[in-house]
Amino acid sequence: MESKIIRIAQGKNSTLSQLYINDIFQCYLLEDKIREIKVPTETAIPSGVFSLKLNTIGAKNVNYKKALGKLHEGMIEINGIPNFSFVYIHTGNTIKETNGCPLCGFGFQFTEGEYVVTQSVSAYRMVYPKLVNLAKSTSNKIVIENNFQF
Repeated sequence: MESKIIRIAQGKNSTLSQLYINDIFQCYLLEDKIREIKVPTETAIPSGVFSLKLNTIGAKNVNYKKALGKLHEGMIEINGIPNFSFVYIHTGNTIKETNGCPLCGFGFQFTEGEYVVTQSVSAYRMVYPKLVNLAKSTSNKIVIENNFQF
């Protein structure tokens, strides 16, 4: 199984992407701005090929278990990113909530030069079981690519 994040647009400090699993569109993703030099918690993941894993430790994991109950098996972590750690696909609507992680949304808006995603919790609940199945697969990969000119 393969997943892919394709970046399609950039705001002043935000990046809008599309998430695909096995070539089928799942939802939009919101990340921070793509930067040449990493700024902690304010930089999009670099393009490349990485893997997904389930991370079952930490406060975010505890909070999601409380909110999602039996659905939650662990945070979906994008693993193997140079100079990045604890990069989770999670809920949120604006770049203030990303902390360097992709946020799920069924829709998006462009306001005052920035992208936001909408219906984040619904999108996350829909895509989460699929991402769990990917993360449990030993040969999973996630490809991140830019599909626009800077």
